[in-house]
Amino acid sequence: MASAILASIFHPSEVVALVQYKLTPKSKYNYSNNKTRERLYYFLNLTSRSFAAVIQGLDEELKDAICLFYLILRGLDTIEDDMTIDLDTKLPCLKTFHEIIYQKGWTFTKNGPNEKDRQLLVEFDTVIEGFLNLKPAYQTVIADITKRMGEGMAHYATAGIHVDTIEDYDKYCHYVAGLVGLGLSEMFSASGFESPLVAKRKDLSNSMGLFLQKTNIIRDYLEDLRVDRRFWPKQIWGQYAKEMEDLVKPENKDQALQCLSHLVSNAMGHIKDVLEYLSMIKNESCFKFCAIPQVMAIATLNLIHTNYSIFTTENIKIRKGETVWLMKESGNIDAVAAIFRLYARQINNKSNPLDPHFVDIGIACGEIEQICVSKFPGSTAELKRLQAGVMAGVSGNVLTAAAVVAGAVVLKSTFA
Repeated sequence: MASAILASIFHPSEVVALVQYKLTPKSKYNYSNNKTRERLYYFLNLTSRSFAAVIQGLDEELKDAICLFYLILRGLDTIEDDMTIDLDTKLPCLKTFHEIIYQKGWTFTKNGPNEKDRQLLVEFDTVIEGFLNLKPAYQTVIADITKRMGEGMAHYATAGIHVDTIEDYDKYCHYVAGLVGLGLSEMFSASGFESPLVAKRKDLSNSMGLFLQKTNIIRDYLEDLRVDRRFWPKQIWGQYAKEMEDLVKPENKDQALQCLSHLVSNAMGHIKDVLEYLSMIKNESCFKFCAIPQVMAIATLNLIHTNYSIFTTENIKIRKGETVWLMKESGNIDAVAAIFRLYARQINNKSNPLDPHFVDIGIACGEIEQICVSKFPGSTAELKRLQAGVMAGVSGNVLTAAAVVAGAVVLKSTFA
């Protein structure tokens, strides 16, 4: 915690969020009265700590359904992603996984010994037991999305992942993330917490997934390249290099940054849909579940925009203090709109006027501002409040910095 505070030394609002997070009693979830649920949430925490936190914050009506949705898709992905499994074994599983989840007692033991989520499939009968206890409406949604995702995975496993055009890029992101957005929306509406319109607006649900996935794909360029994966569309990178890996060469720095801004501009095209979707979500727990990943994405996009480290360093992430601050602030649509306005302004300010996508990014940032001012007028007051905390650090206020350091020292001694 002390190191996280020191990393946020010039961001007082993040320090406050970190201290509050440390001092706030953590929610403790006890599933010991139901051994199946206990094991399901064990696997949820094992496979994804970040998703575990937001899923367990949902209302009880939806919590188990979305937990199982996640675990089933994680099981499917664990089969698809394991290159030690031959296609004769893999393809039938991918194509019929939506039927397998109805088969009591089914397990899978053919993953390689180094597959990190192997145990989930070894005990997949527990996941199936939980799935069969869900309401039929949730089962139908999960099975449908599993079927469609499995078909997409089978296609890519056979034909290979070739992201040549922007259409290919959108299609791939739809299969791995957009479908998840569609399934979540259908469950929100099926629960009665949200209106049927949330499920009907499939275009918005898809954009929610595409914005997250594209941000991750841009950020993970070097990590993916190291294991010979290429998700950036050739239609974009081909304008700046003969081969995608040429972008890492120091002599191609200018072209690499232009390519990066092109991809950032493309991802920002989904933000209008993201804001419209979030404005439809009325249940508080559903809203935070949806909003938190989106504000993390715009913060990450701001971090990577004009950042040459994308081509030299793996595992680039926003600060832990920034993460905690975003989680704390994402409680309603006005606050979330203010966060988008804040980061859009930072993205715009960082843009290089000589970059060929300077105007495109400026227009995208202007549209975000316009949408938020007209549709979410309360975001203006929220933005002023957020900026007060941000600018207190940016201005280099000596007293603020001293207070931050003192806080870090105190926390280090208190919680060591």
